[in-house]
This record gives sequence, C-alpha cells and structure tokens, in this order.
Amino acid sequence: MSPLKNRADAVISAISWVTLGVYLLIAASLSLLAIFSFYDVILQVAALIHTEDMTQGVLQVLHALLLTLIIVEILETVTAYFRTNRVLVTPILIAGITAMVRRVLTFGVEPVEPVDIGMTLVAILVLTIAIVFIGRQEHADNY
Repeated sequence: MSPLKNRADAVISAISWVTLGVYLLIAASLSLLAIFSFYDVILQVAALIHTEDMTQGVLQVLHALLLTLIIVEILETVTAYFRTNRVLVTPILIAGITAMVRRVLTFGVEPVEPVDIGMTLVAILVLTIAIVFIGRQEHADNY
C-alpha cells in the first residue's frame, strides 16, 4: 500500500472518530433535554390542578408533552445512527409532523393568518407522504 493511501485512511478514521464523538455529545445533550422537558410536563400537569383556564392549561401540557416527543424522536435518530451507522430519516420526519401538530394546537388560541394554516397543513401532508414513501422503500430494502 502506498504511504498516501495510508495517510488518507488515517485521516478518514480520525474524522469518523470525531463524528462519533459529536454524535455521542448530541445524544447526551438530547437525553438531558428530554429529561428536563418531561420534568416540565410534570410541572405543567401539577399546575393544571390550580389553573382557572382549563383549556389553556391543557394546551400548555400538550405543548410540553409534544416538545418532549420531538426531542425523543431526534434522540432516536442519533441512537439509530449508533446501531446502524446510517442516519434514519423516518424519526426526523415524525418529529417534523409532531412539530406541525404542535403548531396546529395553537390555531385556536392565537390569531393566525389563513395562509399559515394552509402552509402548515401542506407541510403535514408532505411529511406524511414522505414517511409513507420512505417506509415502503425501507421495507423493500429489508427484503
């Protein structure tokens, strides 16, 4: 083997280790965020008992819970990378749909332009189609 090939392999190996280290730091950060976010859900539920506006309280709990779900889905993407050495797209798309649903929940509470509603619904549709398409492709790849 040539010395140039050996150096290239060493550089590629070093970059791979850096990438794994960054993914590990991201996984640790997301794990902490998920725990803190779920703690916020518990606090929101506790505050729901003393709230005067039950609808607003329930929406706050849902927002906190959906944020926790988004964080967990992104964390699942990172942990799947460790298992498969591939970035899986489906958990990212699911996190995107969850974020859009979270946005839909605010439509009844905040004033929203009809264009924003339409764009959010289009985003949900596109993400759903992408999940179905990628799910079929991943299923075909497994067989």
